[in-house]
Amino acid sequence: MPKNLWNPQLAPQTDGLDALTYRSQLLGSDRTLVNIYGGNTSVKSIEKDHVGRDVEVLWVKGSGSDIATITSRGFAGLKLEEVLPLIERESMTDEEMTAYLDRTTFEPGRPRQSIETLLHAFVPFKHVDHTHPDAIIALACSPDGEQVMREIYGDRAAWVPYIRPGFTLSKQIGEAVRGNPGLECVVMGKHGLVTWGNTSEESYLKTLSIIQEAEDFITARCTGHEFGPQVVEGLPADERRKVYGQIAPVLRANLGKAGSFISIFDDSEEVLSFVNSEKAPTVSQVGAACPDHLVHVKRTPMFVNWKPEQGLEALEKAIQEASANYLQEYAAYFEAHKGEGDRMFPAYPRVILIPGLGMVNTGSDITNADVSNQLYYRAIAVIRGAEALGGFVSLSAAEAFAIEYWPLELYKLSLKPAPRSLAGKVAFVTGGASGIGKSIVHRLAAEGAHVVVADINAEGSAKTVEEIEQKHGKGKALAVHCDVTSEQAIQQAFQTTLETYGVVDVVVSNAGIASSAPIEETSLQMWELNQKILSTGYFLVSREAFKIWRKQSVGGSLVYVASKNSVAAGKNAAAYSAAKAAELHLARCLAEEGGAAGIRVNTVLPDAVLSGSSIWDGKWRAERAATYGIEPDQLEEHYRKRTTLRVNVFPEDIAEAVKFFATSESAKTTGGVLTVDGGVPIAYVR
Repeated sequence: MPKNLWNPQLAPQTDGLDALTYRSQLLGSDRTLVNIYGGNTSVKSIEKDHVGRDVEVLWVKGSGSDIATITSRGFAGLKLEEVLPLIERESMTDEEMTAYLDRTTFEPGRPRQSIETLLHAFVPFKHVDHTHPDAIIALACSPDGEQVMREIYGDRAAWVPYIRPGFTLSKQIGEAVRGNPGLECVVMGKHGLVTWGNTSEESYLKTLSIIQEAEDFITARCTGHEFGPQVVEGLPADERRKVYGQIAPVLRANLGKAGSFISIFDDSEEVLSFVNSEKAPTVSQVGAACPDHLVHVKRTPMFVNWKPEQGLEALEKAIQEASANYLQEYAAYFEAHKGEGDRMFPAYPRVILIPGLGMVNTGSDITNADVSNQLYYRAIAVIRGAEALGGFVSLSAAEAFAIEYWPLELYKLSLKPAPRSLAGKVAFVTGGASGIGKSIVHRLAAEGAHVVVADINAEGSAKTVEEIEQKHGKGKALAVHCDVTSEQAIQQAFQTTLETYGVVDVVVSNAGIASSAPIEETSLQMWELNQKILSTGYFLVSREAFKIWRKQSVGGSLVYVASKNSVAAGKNAAAYSAAKAAELHLARCLAEEGGAAGIRVNTVLPDAVLSGSSIWDGKWRAERAATYGIEPDQLEEHYRKRTTLRVNVFPEDIAEAVKFFATSESAKTTGGVLTVDGGVPIAYVR
């Protein structure tokens, strides 16, 4: 039921752009009314132009923005006097329309206008709302949608059969409203709703009341069994996410060659009620309900034919079969409808339905995966409503293709910056809460990676994640507890990563410790602790990474942050140096093991990275200073002078080297060693 959120105390007193912004945000706050990134709203107001003349301006939502969060700067402004004559034209291509509207811009520096701008211009009211309410789309996607509309609204509504948005649709809607003074709304087949008003509040309230009538009509016909009986018994709640973490690499193995993606998991009651139902395997494959859904969830989800009692092995096989079928069917769909110059998008599904388990949503990053998730909730609601009205009818394959590969949609994609080198990838970094590790996670996040801060320092990890999310967006970083001396802790850290992102692409072993003492003063405890954290810790992390990568079957990059001491003797540092040497040789061995599977293993050798390091803030600084017979605060200068380049080395320098090995820049390098020490001759790699 749409809730009236209009607050006279908060609503702008003027009825122009500010009122439009307020109304838009109210509508967008309820996703049952307007899809994320969907819908468009407008107002016509008198403004002063750059020379002080009065101009009637059409303010309309900019292309690609979300009205839930839109600000006044998110609206395009067009000179209405120059736009209105277009209604006299018989036809106009999308390209002609877009080029024409670009020339009517009132104020430069604003976003490009929505493709449905003419709809708002041609409807002769000051305020216009185009929304995609679940209830309206349900009736618009029912077999007798126009008849149902008449039962609800009588002559107060006009019906426009589905055609792709653009000039013709806008003209049909404009003419319907202009020719019927008593009209209150227009229902667009397989698309949405248009309403209007003389004030912003009037338009808002009319939108709510029209939607409420449709909701009431559908609710009266719902029995609660629109999807049939539950035919699959779901796994227990505490098992579902664990099983998803186990099969996420299998999904990547079978779909990853169609493109890199992040995936998220949803096992809510609403999702389970749908996927476990008798009708889910058929109604989910009918198609997309409307253009807005299609753009973000593709034409159909991938449905995995499995029941929990069949077991995990059967699930992996079912995923393999469903993936092969989906990719084959998508390729056939593309071939059947492609035009000259069309190139197939990444073919992996955006929605994966698994009975007994839940829903997996994918995307180029976690934000896009979440958009897919939100929109399939809307799809479930629409399908349920349509089934209550006699059945669900979707966009045809041809209609769907015309939207998915629409030149204007492709144009919007072309305006986006090229993806960064680690876009759609997940990087797992041990010791990521401070020092070198913290610089690494920041650098990899800057390249588009989703970063996992794996550290025993929970407070430091949380702070680092907060920094990453503030800079790169919510969900782009994850803190996991990881004691690299604990086999169980490492396994759980990777499991949590898979449950969160569905994939691991890059693993950086960086967690460290440092101890300094002459050999006769080196205790067994000191020796074993260095071996445990540095040598054994790197082994345990690598082993788990290899298990995942072999299951994912799309390769991986393992980067060791070792030390100059891996190749050069460290006076009074036998325990540390021996463990670091073990890391380097382990990396070389693993490079040989992983090569055939596309797994690259490379090592960075830093030296004397004092800045921001928790190790150097401890006893290690005093111990190393004592070794060289200097004061602790003289170490930076001592290390600078001993380098060939006469420089100090910083965490950011190491992060840059790690980035090189993590990305395709080093695609043909494995078993490699990169020194980042300013030039220490005894550590030159031989």
